[in-house]
Amino acid sequence: MARILLLTDFSSGYSRSLLKGIVRYSNEFGPWVFYKMPLYYKMLYGEKGVMEWVVKWRIDAIIAQLEDIDVGQLRKLNIPIIVQNYHDRTDDVSNLTGDYFNTGVMAADFFLMRGYRNFAFYGFSDTIWSRERGQGFKSKVEEAGFSVCFFEEDKQQKELWVYNPLELGEWLKSLPKPVALFACDDSFALQISETCNLCNIQIPDEVTVLGVDNDQLICNISNPPLSSIVLDVENGGYRAAQMLHKLINKEIAEPTDIVINPIRIEYRKSTEKYAVLDKNINTVFKYIEDNYMHPISVNDLIKQLPLSRRVLERKFKQETGISIYQYIQQYRIKRFANLLVTTDKPLAEIALMAGFDDYKNVFRIFRKYMSVSPIYYRKQYQPAKVKEEK
Repeated sequence: MARILLLTDFSSGYSRSLLKGIVRYSNEFGPWVFYKMPLYYKMLYGEKGVMEWVVKWRIDAIIAQLEDIDVGQLRKLNIPIIVQNYHDRTDDVSNLTGDYFNTGVMAADFFLMRGYRNFAFYGFSDTIWSRERGQGFKSKVEEAGFSVCFFEEDKQQKELWVYNPLELGEWLKSLPKPVALFACDDSFALQISETCNLCNIQIPDEVTVLGVDNDQLICNISNPPLSSIVLDVENGGYRAAQMLHKLINKEIAEPTDIVINPIRIEYRKSTEKYAVLDKNINTVFKYIEDNYMHPISVNDLIKQLPLSRRVLERKFKQETGISIYQYIQQYRIKRFANLLVTTDKPLAEIALMAGFDDYKNVFRIFRKYMSVSPIYYRKQYQPAKVKEEK
């Protein structure tokens, strides 16, 4: 029976999802015994204090969320250690990390598809997960020919999670509108929402806001509720526990990083606006959104507008950078991917629900945009709760 020390904080939705995955693995292949040590204990007594309790409790492995970690001290224990990233990834131990860069890319893609031309990022420069999300966001936006306005807190100047709404409000007021704002996580997105309400800045009309983690509580106490990028956190916790078990049993010798990927976007009211000024193109967006599950042709769209086919296709390409056909395909694939991981319905039924009438063809299109098959995507990212309902 393995004894696991949890030197971490489980107050956030992210951390609790992580723990769910760890406990799920323990229930399947354990049982394990968990010892939870509050983060303040390490802050008060340092690695030496932690090490004393590791010996007393006869700990077999450690899962730690540490800002400043003396890995050399902890490695003297000669037991497996998994470290949740904070400032940077840590050498010589297993990192519980994320594809932070491509999380930022996903946010940028989302906003670009909705016609935005003004972009902003709000984050925390002292953390790798915020820093790399901002870098991915900036990279994709600049690739499309635009720029990003940054507002990043610095822990050397401010305490974490404490912010100045007056300073933040002045920055928000200065941004060109409408602006697509990506926050490094849901807590920072909530700060944006609170500040906008204080400054009478309208969400999503003037500022559309997207966070990360899909923390249900945080997203829904916001006014309006926050859209958020969903991460594969619970499965990440499961994989971390699986690797830890192999290290404990000496089935593997070298530490391996566990990377948690972004999966999809949970849509709420903070991003329900399109930024295209052309009313005709906005009509096209709305029509596709309302009718994507049915056959849609360019002729169907022309019937809604006082434009010729040639003019519509030219205007749409100018606003989005892609053709109407490509936009409809991408929109349907995103809906299809969402249904894959949130329902247990057969793939053929999901394809019809997402507007694809050719079940075989959807596999080819899905692989084109998502780089994996629908079957692999569902197996990889479907939450345990949905799997258990099957």
